[in-house]
Amino acid sequence: MRSFDIEEASTQLVQLVERVRQGEGCFIAMAGKPVVRVTSIERPEPEHQRRLGFLDGQFSVPEDFDRMSVWDTFSQFDSSQGIP
Repeated sequence: MRSFDIEEASTQLVQLVERVRQGEGCFIAMAGKPVVRVTSIERPEPEHQRRLGFLDGQFSVPEDFDRMSVWDTFSQFDSSQGIP
């Protein structure tokens, strides 16, 4: 990555932005020491859309689910009730 002094970067900002948009990153330095890395922000495409409510109506939750014992909770998911 190429390094630009802060004064050079400020006078060539438009050109730097265009270079970064094309995939080239750079550093901005002060007193010869890099202090900022400039890279493009790529907005990744979402892998999938979140669907809210897709299980609506598929099952019911007991009114007292938050007051149920561990064994009551297990019995809701496993009919064997042999789970320790």
